[in-house]
Amino acid sequence: MIDVDIAVIGSGSGNGLVTHELADRRFAIIEGGDVFGGTCLNVGCIPTKMYVHVAEVATMVREGGRLGVDATLDRVRFTDVRDRVFAGRIDQIAAAGEAYRRDDTSLELLRGHARFTGPRTLRVDLRDGGTEEVRAGQIVIATGSHASIPEEIAAVAEREDITLHTSDTVMRLPERPERMLVVGGGFIAAEMAHIFSAFGTRVTISARGGELLRHLDDELVEVFTTRAREQWDVRTSTTVTDLRRGGGDVLRRDAGASKEGITATLSDGSDVEVDVVLVATGRAPSTSGLGLDVAGVDVHDDGRVVVDAHGRTTVDGVWSLGDASSPFQLKHVANHEARAVAHNLAHPDDPRVFDHDAVPAAVFTHPQIASVGMTEAEAVTAGVDVVTKVQKYGDTAYGWAMEDTTSVCKVVADRRTGRLVGGHLIGPEASTLIQPLIQMMAFDQPVSQMVRGQYWIHPALTEVVENALLGLDLNPVEDQIESPPRA
Repeated sequence: MIDVDIAVIGSGSGNGLVTHELADRRFAIIEGGDVFGGTCLNVGCIPTKMYVHVAEVATMVREGGRLGVDATLDRVRFTDVRDRVFAGRIDQIAAAGEAYRRDDTSLELLRGHARFTGPRTLRVDLRDGGTEEVRAGQIVIATGSHASIPEEIAAVAEREDITLHTSDTVMRLPERPERMLVVGGGFIAAEMAHIFSAFGTRVTISARGGELLRHLDDELVEVFTTRAREQWDVRTSTTVTDLRRGGGDVLRRDAGASKEGITATLSDGSDVEVDVVLVATGRAPSTSGLGLDVAGVDVHDDGRVVVDAHGRTTVDGVWSLGDASSPFQLKHVANHEARAVAHNLAHPDDPRVFDHDAVPAAVFTHPQIASVGMTEAEAVTAGVDVVTKVQKYGDTAYGWAMEDTTSVCKVVADRRTGRLVGGHLIGPEASTLIQPLIQMMAFDQPVSQMVRGQYWIHPALTEVVENALLGLDLNPVEDQIESPPRA
């Protein structure tokens, strides 16, 4: 039996709970996955964006002709990119992080699967055999999420002994596939389609919905779906009804795919011949098998752990954060929640709340997308006196330089209060350009103060944001009412 003050299940954002303020507590960190460091480091944010950067470089070469730069792209050396990302960076960082914790005499690092045997006790089935019992004063569930595969496609793949890849595996393929089917229409599907098509793979997308990235503002959904159809073979309103080996000429006999190739039949009756099938239909909380019912910890219907505004579960002394419990599957949200829980463990009489206002997100596809706050439709439903402005990149000086004809910044505001309630960009550097809009919402700054209370560099691309804000038809400052206090 190991006795500790705090046991953390998961080594992603939960790893950040070991803070100076808690230096006098004895920790146990329990990680049951193949790698240490969580989703973001190993299979999510960081490696995907390292791939995206290469994809952007390749795309710039291909598109240079419209600006008068004639260049050709010989090839993208997929295996070199893969080895630089993983062998050169990710795997070393993960290994170093695990070694650092293993050498830390102030904590116990256990590599194995944990499950509750009581409200404050855990049984850990160790990866190298054997078991360990852990008793803790406080337990934090930070197990993250995992790629989910719909049962119907998993069943047909199993019948034909076809490997289905997810974002957890596709970046480590032995070779670049010539043809890929991406199943899904969300942000993972959009990013992977961009990466592999830029690398030279012929990409087909099968999406259940009629449009891609349907969670976005309608204006951005329309722009992106149109741009996606120009780049990839997009089959909307379809599902995969069958998979079978063989069919058609094999363009490449490696890449971890069937040597006979794969024929996918879609619900519209069409067949698509590919080498790799990537399922990108979403991620689910990694909470099953934890014995939460034994501990008395409640979960939502989707598997997320039920927590209050401070990260406390329904059992005293048990906490949760990140993808295991949060409605936002975003690393920056998980890190924020980890900081709050760490503070609450150190200062139980002065707890901090999870701040889920003005949570931004970005999709690193082509074109890049970023969003914060409500869409126009959501604002209307919420009863906001909605006013919007759509600013084209191409109507600013730097937009002229890029010869941009499709990118936009859309801002959604409340006419009565003069406050921004949503911001949405699709185009180059969207994930950076959105930061002033996040700041406005986070600090409840009036649009008039933000847009005229500072300089905006001319002719930088940030003028897209400036001009969008200037274009809002808001009540005069003297007629604006105070926005309600934040919770």
